[in-house]
Amino acid sequence: MMREIDYFLSLNSPWTHLGAARFAALAARHHARVRIFPVDFGVIFAATGGLPLPRRSPQRQAYRLQELARWRDHLGLPIHIRPRYFPANETLAAQAVIALRESGEDEKALALAHRVLQALWEEARDTADPAVLAELAGEVGADGDALIARAEDPRWAEQRARDTEAAIARGVFGAPSYVLGEEIFWGQDRLDFLARRLDAG
Repeated sequence: MMREIDYFLSLNSPWTHLGAARFAALAARHHARVRIFPVDFGVIFAATGGLPLPRRSPQRQAYRLQELARWRDHLGLPIHIRPRYFPANETLAAQAVIALRESGEDEKALALAHRVLQALWEEARDTADPAVLAELAGEVGADGDALIARAEDPRWAEQRARDTEAAIARGVFGAPSYVLGEEIFWGQDRLDFLARRLDAG
């Protein structure tokens, strides 16, 4: 039976981006189906005691920048520590990903989410701009203009809200979270543990 990994992410999260390629490769290697959920972590933080970045202490904000630099160098990913358009309004991008997922196009949904993160963190592009999103969607094999028009349908916002509540109910509190069965693996630095769990069957 094909295993399923539920992937809860923010399209603003540098940590999601830092783990994106490794996670996709890991899922492919284990022939696991990825179900992607670009949920609203503002709502999740409010429900689970987390704080959005601007409300964290100066010490935590400074340490975050140090960690981003360490992981950038360790993984060899050319991210901007302070990207020009961070934080982007991720609403339209998230709804585009959901529209693909709900159409049964899981692989394109995953590819688009990861491409959006790359554009934000490596290319300093405005991923809230519909024209940018349409271009990125085209790069992963979707009809960019048609997808962005479809993504504006209110039903995808409603679906995102339902996904967010489901994430809270399952115990998700941070991004990225990889959920296999009842187990949550929070953070790109937990991918080795996810791999071990998949290896163990």
